[in-house]
Amino acid sequence: MQKRATPTQTSSTKSDAVPAQKGGSQGTDGARGLLGPWLVAIGAALWGTESLWRIPLNKLFASEVIVFHEHVIQLLFLLPLLLSRRFELPKVQKRPWLFLLFSAIAGSVVGTILFTESLRRGNPTVVNVVLNIQPVLSTTFACVLLGDRLSKRFFVWAPVAVLAGMLLSVEHLDRFGAEFAKDGFRSGTGLALLCAFFWGLSTVAGRGAMMGMSLQLAASMRVLIGTLCLTLLLLVRGKMNGADLWPAAAAAQPVTVVLLFLGLSVLSGGIPLLFYFEGLRRTRASTAGYFEMMQTLAAVVVTWGYFGHALAAHQVAAATLLVVAVGLVQHAQGQLELADKPKAPIGGS
Repeated sequence: MQKRATPTQTSSTKSDAVPAQKGGSQGTDGARGLLGPWLVAIGAALWGTESLWRIPLNKLFASEVIVFHEHVIQLLFLLPLLLSRRFELPKVQKRPWLFLLFSAIAGSVVGTILFTESLRRGNPTVVNVVLNIQPVLSTTFACVLLGDRLSKRFFVWAPVAVLAGMLLSVEHLDRFGAEFAKDGFRSGTGLALLCAFFWGLSTVAGRGAMMGMSLQLAASMRVLIGTLCLTLLLLVRGKMNGADLWPAAAAAQPVTVVLLFLGLSVLSGGIPLLFYFEGLRRTRASTAGYFEMMQTLAAVVVTWGYFGHALAAHQVAAATLLVVAVGLVQHAQGQLELADKPKAPIGGS
């Protein structure tokens, strides 16, 4: 499932913060305002731990099989939510359904398979940091497909982010052209860039879907559609059988495998959503973007600190530049979003 959706792209239908209440509740409102960004940070950090589960599972299963199991578990958890929103189904128009279908295929299926495979083929630390390019892609797609405005500073920092991502993608800086020409999009980093592309498109399509249905229905239906698409994919590829779904290496350690899948689907999947969207409800989009960077920090702690996948010196510099550039893009777009909102009349109720 797609994880990396930036506040400026997903919260257009939500208030930037919890409205201030009248009366003597300023202290309570201040506490709620301070809590919001940290809820975003907790959700983002939990998302960043998914490599902790996905990397060991890569040694046991094919990428598409991992994503299939992940969806099945998530669907079981979301099924009560889907059933509770079934009354919305007849009311949803054709356009939101098309957006949702595209979002599920591009994000839940293609993007997540590419991410899983990129961890298998490349340096997981590089893969997780390169994915920070996604907000730049999502913002661009939102401009083209949904008519969103772009800040002038976007055209300054977006190219910097892209250049930093390219520098980060190669291990030997003196062989930059040769390395990328040799492996291209077949390398781990190349697959991560493709993943960011599809996740970026999926974010914009998901926003289009939520213009015509509730978040609860969109989230649960997206997982259902993704599960159906993955089932079809496994059938076509001849992997809907016991040997592929539960290979001998997995059967030898069933408890460990089940815990890994639960960690991936729940601790790094479902629970972060609750923290993230509750925090987003209390937080300005321009502020939340910075706290979202906890996802990258958590991912690097896991892949470099725990698994030992280090970065070269130029990759550390490029990673830092990428995160800063993306943060400035998010800030610029968040400020533009605030400027575009109609101001409440002075003295109005």
